[in-house]
Amino acid sequence: VWVVGVPLLGPTVYARYDVMVTAVAVAALVLAGRHPRVAGGLAALGALLKVWPALVLLGMRGRAPWVAAVLSGAGLAAVFAVSMPGSFAFLTFQRERGIEVESLGSLVFHVARHFGWEGGVLLNYGSMEFLGAHVGTVGTVSLGLSAVAFGWLLLWRLAAARRPARPRSAAHTAADAAFVAVLMFTVTSRVISPQYLVWLIGLGAVCWCFRASRMRVPVTLVLVASLVTVLEFPLLFGDVVTSTPLGIALLFVRNGLLVAASVVGARALWRDTVRRGRREAAGGSGRVSRAASADTPASAQ
Repeated sequence: VWVVGVPLLGPTVYARYDVMVTAVAVAALVLAGRHPRVAGGLAALGALLKVWPALVLLGMRGRAPWVAAVLSGAGLAAVFAVSMPGSFAFLTFQRERGIEVESLGSLVFHVARHFGWEGGVLLNYGSMEFLGAHVGTVGTVSLGLSAVAFGWLLLWRLAAARRPARPRSAAHTAADAAFVAVLMFTVTSRVISPQYLVWLIGLGAVCWCFRASRMRVPVTLVLVASLVTVLEFPLLFGDVVTSTPLGIALLFVRNGLLVAASVVGARALWRDTVRRGRREAAGGSGRVSRAASADTPASAQ
C-alpha cells in the first residue's frame, strides 16, 4: 500500500513533514500489541506533532497505552510550553479558518459560484480557502458532522469493549479503528489538504499487514482517491481554484471516494467487532445451555 500510494500522491509526499508524523503513528500501531506503554507514548508524541495521531489510541485495549499517552503527553506539553512560548497558539487559529477549496464542504461554493455567489478564494492560514457569505454556516455544519463522527466512534468503542477480548484480533482491530477514525475526521473536516492522504495511506498500510483486517476495500478506495488527488493538486489545481467543470468533477470523484471509504470502513469495523462479539456470546450461551441440559438427570427432565 505504501509503495503504491507514495507515487500516486506525487510530490506532495516529499514537500510535507506529514511523512514523519505518519511514521510515529504507524510505529505506535505496530508496537501496540507487545509494547502498549511505548505505543501510548508514541501516540502522545504524534498528537503533539499534529494532533490526529491521538486517534490511534481509539482501538487499543487496556489502560496501559492510555495512561502512558496521558503522562507522556502532559510531560512533553509542559516542556514545549516552557521552552517554546506560543507553541500552542495554532489551536486558536482554527476558529478563523474558512472552507478549504478541496474539502467536502467546498463543493457547495464551487457550484454556487456558477449561480451568482459573490464570495472568493483567498490564501488563508496557508491554504486556499473560500471566504464570504454562508462560509461560516457550512463551517458549522462541518463541525457538526465531526461531532457526529466522534459520537459514532465513542459508541463503537463502548459497544466493542463489552465483548470478550480476542488476543488475535486486538492488533488488527487497533489498526482498523485508527484508519476509520482518521478517515471520518478527514472527510468531515473543513480542510482536506493533499497531505491528509499521506496519513491514510500510512494507516492503511498497517491495516494490510494483518490478514484479518477488514479494511481491504476502504484502503483500496483511498488509493484510488490518491490518484485523483494528484490530478486536482498540483496538476489541475488552477481548475479547482477557479471552479471549472473539470475541477468540480475531480473534487466530486475524490471526495466521493473518501466518503464511500468512510461508510464501508465504519460498517466493516462495526460488523467485525460488535456484531461478531454478539454472535459469539450467543453461541457461547447456547453451548452452555446444551451442556447443562445434557448433565441434567433424566428424572428431572
